[in-house]
Amino acid sequence: MELGDNYGRVATDLRVSLTDRCNLRCSYCMPEEGLDWLEKQTLLTDDEIVRLIRVGVEQLGIREVRFTGGEPLLRRGLVDIVSRTTALVPRPEVSLTTNALGLSKLARPLAEAGLDRVNVSLDTVRPESFEEITRRDRFHDVVEGLAAAKAAGLGPVKVNAVLLRGLNDDQAPELLTWCLEHGYDLRFIEQMPLDAQHGWDRAAMVTAEEILASLQTRFDLSPAVEPRGSAPAELFLVDGGPATVGVIASVTRPFCGDCDRVRLTADGQVRNCLFAREESDLRTALRAGADDQELAQRWVLAMRGKLPGHGIDDPTFLQPDRPMSAIGG
Repeated sequence: MELGDNYGRVATDLRVSLTDRCNLRCSYCMPEEGLDWLEKQTLLTDDEIVRLIRVGVEQLGIREVRFTGGEPLLRRGLVDIVSRTTALVPRPEVSLTTNALGLSKLARPLAEAGLDRVNVSLDTVRPESFEEITRRDRFHDVVEGLAAAKAAGLGPVKVNAVLLRGLNDDQAPELLTWCLEHGYDLRFIEQMPLDAQHGWDRAAMVTAEEILASLQTRFDLSPAVEPRGSAPAELFLVDGGPATVGVIASVTRPFCGDCDRVRLTADGQVRNCLFAREESDLRTALRAGADDQELAQRWVLAMRGKLPGHGIDDPTFLQPDRPMSAIGG
């Protein structure tokens, strides 16, 4: 079996949210006071998470697993979950998307557990801007986490940045300069309508064209020669290479036609699209005693309903009820 949809796409990349909790309060993600977190009994246990990943890998052709949150480093069983995932046969590529708070202590244990690489969210290299965006004074902790990841061999270490109008939209060149100096791969991501406050405004979004124009005031950019395929980032050589910078233009240059991703939420729901408004429940069947074959079949069925695109440009587009913190990137 495979996780195919009705438009010829096959999901091989699984994003697993380990928690909806986060220790930052980024203005484009959640309100300062936080959110009502998922109740503990609704969350998948470590064993349940690993079992569903195993079903995906052994029966459904999943080749890549990325752990997300909220903030996945807050999951106490993270290192063991990673270790058990990398022990699966065939072994999937295993990565982690994190804000890097606490990564300075966990980078080495995660590398020893088999983690292949990390993506770190960092929108600015100015401490004062970091505090304004995240509402936390933790910039130096992120810097230490990034350095620890690089030292532990979790590379290439990628940095994901979102530019926000009036906050850091003038900082693209210095972000790239800093990442080049430290040996990190930078990817800019257009702000998407996944904030808990439902305050996203396309007119206020910093677009890919604006990001590239800003970068070109200091750097010479040329398209990378290799085809992007299902990778979300459009890559550009910086000053002739070999360094690159990426732009993930989910809104203005959607890549839905090549999407190979499927998502599993921390409470056991399959989401066949980041912007899906419907989910398919695996947790109930899992806890009711379903065998691996039944779980796989339910998962296959969940993918059949995947729409051809996310529809952000459609006037009837409705933002998902769940915010990004409860979906996982």
